Amino acid sequence: METNQTVDIRELNERIERQSSFVDALVMGMDKNIVGQKHLVEALLIGLLADGHVLLEGVPGLAKTLAIKTLASLIDADFSRIQFTPDLLPADVLGTMIYSQKTEDFNIRKGPIFANFVLADEINRAPAKVQSALLEAMQEKQVSISENTYELPNPFLVLATQNPIEQEGTYPLPEAQVDRFMLKVVVNYPKKEEERLIMRQNMNGGNAAISPILKPEDIINARKVVKDVYMDEKIEKYIVDIVFATRNPEEYGLKELKSQIAFGGSPRATINLGLASRAYAFIKRRGYVVPEDVRAVCYDVLRHRIGLSYEAEANNVSSEEIISEILNAVEVP
Repeated sequence: METNQTVDIRELNERIERQSSFVDALVMGMDKNIVGQKHLVEALLIGLLADGHVLLEGVPGLAKTLAIKTLASLIDADFSRIQFTPDLLPADVLGTMIYSQKTEDFNIRKGPIFANFVLADEINRAPAKVQSALLEAMQEKQVSISENTYELPNPFLVLATQNPIEQEGTYPLPEAQVDRFMLKVVVNYPKKEEERLIMRQNMNGGNAAISPILKPEDIINARKVVKDVYMDEKIEKYIVDIVFATRNPEEYGLKELKSQIAFGGSPRATINLGLASRAYAFIKRRGYVVPEDVRAVCYDVLRHRIGLSYEAEANNVSSEEIISEILNAVEVP
């Protein structure tokens, strides 16, 4: 029995390695415009392959928007950008019904949400009404306008940027909406050498022209292959243990975390941790998931799903520190 499984894994590994060859081309295309930020590029690829929305947080000027636009340019698909502002209305995002005098009837004018890739720039500058309008689109891949429901194109991916909450003129996103993002990636400043390359690149003519190398169908087919990546029952148990440790830390020898966590990850955290781990293994050209894959994506999947208590905030405890303690405590298979 074990021999057959080994043969299956070997065959699967070879197939995944062949079918993930385009990942290198995507990374090379991203590298033309993005200096460093390897983690950011990997996170965008995970979102693309695992069919999950991605939220990027960082101060302005860290190439968040550029990274998303470059990825969209590498795929021959519809791309739209929505600049979120305090006066934005739901109809500006979803679309609305327009009365036509010629036909004496109402016609739909679709909004920018009807695209394969939607860049929601500075998403936390818009009020709650606009955020709630995005919820249905992100979760159900459909939009309701007036009495009608319209399907969104496939693939459909929301790639959002947000400024740190401490910045002026920003609104914290509702928990229900934040939970719809598979990953929340914190984008940091580049290293000195990287910043020198960025300066040189922009002084010598700016960003390179990007040509599409994939079609939307290629992404849909790649997502089917990602679902074939093998995940052992021990890895599944490991993922469930990590998420349960955010809810009941005392069961994992982490009593001190009980007072610091207001609420833990939902089942959506478990699902997304599994999906992101598979996509990460695919990016690494591997047909099976190992514990290191789970640990690699864990921070981005969980950091926005752990609610901090007042005590944690008073002691400047971050969700990243809590995740680190959980990963150190939960037994690795």
